[in-house]
Amino acid sequence: DGDRPEGKCAGGTYECGAGKVWEDWSMTAKEYLAQAFRLDQRINSKLEQVSRLRNMAMKATSSFQAERISGTKQHSPMESSLVKVIDLEYEINDDIDRLVDLKREIIEVVNSVQPAEYQLVLELRYLSFMTWEEIADRMNYSWRNIHYVHGKALKEIEQWYNPK
Repeated sequence: DGDRPEGKCAGGTYECGAGKVWEDWSMTAKEYLAQAFRLDQRINSKLEQVSRLRNMAMKATSSFQAERISGTKQHSPMESSLVKVIDLEYEINDDIDRLVDLKREIIEVVNSVQPAEYQLVLELRYLSFMTWEEIADRMNYSWRNIHYVHGKALKEIEQWYNPK
């Protein structure tokens, strides 16, 4: 089909512009686009965990503990909390890298959809994480019309990237 952007490549992906997109063909367009929101929520949850762990570490009192005869040192509650914070911060950085990459992919998919009205609805919903009411207000559309445009945009993506 000559209308597809760049054609099918290895692994069941389609290319749109410079990068590969949509590798998991078991997802619907909506599920694919919603990945960024879910990952963003996970990052926010981990940031809250880091904050709680830092607070716990500050409350923990350091106590001097004698080393065991075997030579292994007991870890203070503060030290254990700080190790957990550092590990979680590494996870967060990895998640942020994945989120940036995923948003780039989603931008390529969204930019392949026409008309521009569809692009805007998809960008506001799946990249800016706006509510339906905020999108309707921003675009000066009714809530019902936004859902209609959204549905049409998803169908457009499905026909391009996920032919069944």
